[in-house]
Amino acid sequence: MNYDVIIIGGGPAGLTSAIYAGRAGYKTALIEMGSPGGQAATTEIIDNYPGYPEGITGPELMLNFHKQAKRFGCEFITAQVTGIEQEGSARIVKTSQGQKEAKAVIVATGAVPGELGVKGEKEFRGRGVSYCATCDGFFFRNKKVAVVGGGNAAVEEAIFLSELAKEIVIIHRRDDFRADKILKDKALEKTNVSVMWDTVVEGIVGENKLEKIELKNVKSQEKTELQVDGVFLYVGTKPNTDFLGSLVDKDAKGYILTDENLKTSVPGIFAVGDCRQKRSRQVATAVGDGAAVMIALDEYLQL
Repeated sequence: MNYDVIIIGGGPAGLTSAIYAGRAGYKTALIEMGSPGGQAATTEIIDNYPGYPEGITGPELMLNFHKQAKRFGCEFITAQVTGIEQEGSARIVKTSQGQKEAKAVIVATGAVPGELGVKGEKEFRGRGVSYCATCDGFFFRNKKVAVVGGGNAAVEEAIFLSELAKEIVIIHRRDDFRADKILKDKALEKTNVSVMWDTVVEGIVGENKLEKIELKNVKSQEKTELQVDGVFLYVGTKPNTDFLGSLVDKDAKGYILTDENLKTSVPGIFAVGDCRQKRSRQVATAVGDGAAVMIALDEYLQL
């Protein structure tokens, strides 16, 4: 076989798995279709990861992960994975660069931002609609933007945008944020940040670029319009698990089902990080998965 273990996905969970597997002496490869780091690498500041009292940029933290995995002998392969097959004791990983074979596979493919599914969203993507403030915030310097959502990601990005944009309006379908209190307080302290509670986006409108969004108050049913230059959407995530088909058990949303040892329904295939069904999706919990999976992986490879 080519490898003892192949890791699919180069975010915090996948890179941690690579560090631990390489350090344990297993011949390890990590397949990632883009730059290592996943969504964490697009985060401006990670302020809640232990060991960095002043915070650290997402790209810097993920670069450190990558360097450490490489130091322990992990081979990095840039390719898109299209499927996994079983052939006896081998796990065949099909990629855009050909087939790779391993005794075990760790799926660490993460998740992508969810879509609102409203009119104009797809048409204006890249022309006013964005899912990443740290990626696109620069284009909205001194402009008015909306941030849709009320969780940690939405509020964190609103805080980030407050240093760039002239005005930020957070639009949230509930009457309170789901975000951590420290983030909520920090956002509400910003003089250029306001909130429209109990409100949903029903449409995104413009000519050549986004010009306004159509809103509805879920309590009064009143419909209004808001003139903005951009809108940043943070309405949940969708797991990157379509390539697995029905090979492993998933929940209704596509998240991989695992036991407490990170085993999937298929022996020799494990899942870690945001692609699996779990309650908390943070860098720290992804790292925890990447480390914890090694107990079950080691047991399996020793069979």
